[in-house]
Amino acid sequence: MNDTVTSNELKKIMPLLARHEGVWEGHYRYYNSIGDKIDEHRSRLLCRFPDEGHPYHQTNYYAWADGKTESRDFPAMVRDGRLWWDNDFIRGWACDVALDENARTTMLHWVRTGEPDLYLYEMIQLSDDGESRARIWQWFKKDRLFQRTLVDEKRVSHDWRAYEGKDFTFES
Repeated sequence: MNDTVTSNELKKIMPLLARHEGVWEGHYRYYNSIGDKIDEHRSRLLCRFPDEGHPYHQTNYYAWADGKTESRDFPAMVRDGRLWWDNDFIRGWACDVALDENARTTMLHWVRTGEPDLYLYEMIQLSDDGESRARIWQWFKKDRLFQRTLVDEKRVSHDWRAYEGKDFTFES
């Protein structure tokens, strides 16, 4: 991994990803392979390009209707023009899709740590105004589709710093 790439350099390497900086709120909906909804929850994601440390750092907060909450932290490094994760939860990459002449598409691929036969591909579409995005995850286990996740999000702030360390509550 390249520890020397700064967040500003990353923004130049992946200009579309740079447009995702900020705070996003939305809904995750999980479906099995035949289209039955199996889970759903609200989310808040802080997509950061910090001045120090990792050039990209994402924190996901989740809240279910029954009161359950969860958070996951995803600091990332840069290698070969891609963003890379390698932590206790996932190992994988993200990149802007250069073939998208509209500059709306980011792709991700990751494998669950400790589950080498479970992998997924994610496609993120960012709106032209940069204020909404749609994501789809296609989950595979032993090379067979077993689940899809659909995520619809709206940006609630460009200033992720204002949300650092705050309680996990949603704006209405």
